[in-house]
Amino acid sequence: MGSIGESTKGSPQPIRRRSLLAGLGAGAAVALAGGCARGDSTVALPGTTSLANDNATWDEGYTKAGRELKKLTGSSLRPLSNPNPTAYTQVTQISLQTTKATDLIKWGSGYNLKQLARTGQLSDLSAMWGAYERAGWVNKSLRDAMSYRGRVYGIPLYQSYYVLFYNTEVFRTHRLRPPETWEELLHNAEVLKKAGVTPFVATQSGNWPAYEWFQELISKVDPGFYTELIAGRAKYTDPQAVKAMHIWADFMRKGWMTAADFDQNNGPAALKTGKVGMFLHGSWQSQGLAAAGMKPGAGFDAFVLPPVDPGTPRSVITESGVLAVPKKAVSHKAAMDNAANWLNPAVQRVWTDFLQDGSANPTTRPGNPVVAHLQQRARSEGWTQLPRYGESGPPNLIQGNTNDLGAFMTQAMSPEATLRSMAGRAAKEWAAWNKDES
Repeated sequence: MGSIGESTKGSPQPIRRRSLLAGLGAGAAVALAGGCARGDSTVALPGTTSLANDNATWDEGYTKAGRELKKLTGSSLRPLSNPNPTAYTQVTQISLQTTKATDLIKWGSGYNLKQLARTGQLSDLSAMWGAYERAGWVNKSLRDAMSYRGRVYGIPLYQSYYVLFYNTEVFRTHRLRPPETWEELLHNAEVLKKAGVTPFVATQSGNWPAYEWFQELISKVDPGFYTELIAGRAKYTDPQAVKAMHIWADFMRKGWMTAADFDQNNGPAALKTGKVGMFLHGSWQSQGLAAAGMKPGAGFDAFVLPPVDPGTPRSVITESGVLAVPKKAVSHKAAMDNAANWLNPAVQRVWTDFLQDGSANPTTRPGNPVVAHLQQRARSEGWTQLPRYGESGPPNLIQGNTNDLGAFMTQAMSPEATLRSMAGRAAKEWAAWNKDES
């Protein structure tokens, strides 16, 4: 939730396979891990399983969920947090080679997980996944994002939607409502801009947020095209992508978006004070808004961006981090037991109440009414659920393209130049990934 989002939940930074692992030995791994992680060491402690993660602000949630797990498995969770995304990635990848691997690790889904599974150092969780499916405790559509070569290597940690948060009082003041059509969205932006309110938060600060509006606009122009694009079967220079980028450029030209260097950590405060009208982010940001003094359903609410053209199917970008179990986990059996019970409704109720977000277990209704309403609507109306761009391709492709999108946001590159650069990189990186797969 990339440590929450990449900056808060965080997808691991891309590192070429073998390059880091070959360069450092086990001794360096243990030293690096010991120097950077917050919490106790990976030495086995009876009745606990260690959990390596990149977000110290979630330690309380892990601890609370761990108490419920202990009732089921006899082992609680002991979070070991390293808030530096790059250091966390390095420590985790190196430690998998040692006999000091943590019991559980938090990681990104999709190609981030596939890249890590390629090392052969993760436990196969396929049987566990089958049990979850039979119990109805996991959405089958998430399996591919948790798998590599047909085997499951991760259990979903949470499930978030990408939404536009808004201040309910600001909307009331300006007689606005959550838009159901693209025209209504444009109307809201025009009204807010005339009132001196910047309509949208948009930033490349922290790097990864640069793709938030890209994934949203591409998927709302054509969700089917988005699916083909992230699979490497469509081109970044295709008309759908060009259309999305020109919409984005037009929004920036009209002054509808914050400056490219806007600090996203200030988003909750800016929304609360009415400096910005709508804040595109993962639904996990509900926690940040609540911490800023905005009550869900009263102080703030949220909607999913409507499709650009009438008749286009509704879609929502989703995000889900994973729990994985290293083969060399210090307390391997206890870790497997806790992973096998992570999606138990009793555990998920405590966890999602802490996150103020959604669960990957479809039987667990979020305590946050804003998230609960959106999830219920998505299911009842059959919205197409699409994976977040950050996990939807070879990591080096995603990182390079995110850099290009950041340059576009600072107006250093035109829409066409940005897409050409992304297309060239896609051809190269997909070829490299597929070569390694053969």
